[in-house]
Amino acid sequence: MAEISTLLHQVDLTTLNLQKLTMLKQELDQELNIFHDSMQKLLIARNRFQESGQCLDQISPGSTHYTDNEILVPLTGCMYVVGKLADTNNVLVDIGTGYYAQKSLPDAKDYFTRRMNYVKEQMDKIQQLVLDRNRIRNAVVVEIETRTKLQNQVQKVK
Repeated sequence: MAEISTLLHQVDLTTLNLQKLTMLKQELDQELNIFHDSMQKLLIARNRFQESGQCLDQISPGSTHYTDNEILVPLTGCMYVVGKLADTNNVLVDIGTGYYAQKSLPDAKDYFTRRMNYVKEQMDKIQQLVLDRNRIRNAVVVEIETRTKLQNQVQKVK
């Protein structure tokens, strides 16, 4: 991905033939699609971390009253059963690839906040790459259109 940006800083677009310009545009389009997919996945991850953090706000730490400890436990994507939290001071947090860590409520909230911030940083980096690639792609498209118009004019003259 970095090679395209480096290439364009080293090569003047006007020196490339139409075929190479078209190939460059296709590569940029592919990169932009990959970035778009990555942004969608990061957005989903950020929303999950945010939702998990918000769910922690519903837990009353140290509560021993039965109704304060009731939760809905998902059995499937659309079926839940009522459950009771045995420990309202600690939670198990999915830290990825099938591993869980027991954390206190404040530590779990901090974990989700840090993960959301990390995902946001990654989204910002990708957004900057998207802006850069779009700028380059637009320059390539303008050059392709200019060359195509020039070729059409030359063919009309003949």
